[in-house]
Amino acid sequence: MPYLFKSLGIIGVLLIAYGIHAKKEIKQDIIFALGGLCLLAYSSYLRDPIFIVLQIIFTGSSLYEIYKLKRDSSTRLRPRSAFDRRSSRL
Repeated sequence: MPYLFKSLGIIGVLLIAYGIHAKKEIKQDIIFALGGLCLLAYSSYLRDPIFIVLQIIFTGSSLYEIYKLKRDSSTRLRPRSAFDRRSSRL
C-alpha cells in the first residue's frame, strides 16, 4: 500500500512539472488539478497537515481557474442582445 501513495506522489509532481509547459491555459489548469489531487492523496497518506492544506488550496485554485475560464468563454460566445449593445454605449 505505501507504494501506491508514493507512486501517486511521483505522478503528481510529474503532472505539475508537465503542466508548466502546457500551451493552453485550460489544459494547464486541468493538469495542475490532477497533479494536486495526486499530491493531496500522498500528503493525506503522510498525515502532514501543512502539506494537506497546501494541496487543498492549490487544487481548489486550479479548479476555480477552470471554472472562470469556462464561464468567460461561454459568455464570450453568447450573442449580444439589443440591451447589451445599448448599455455598452452608456
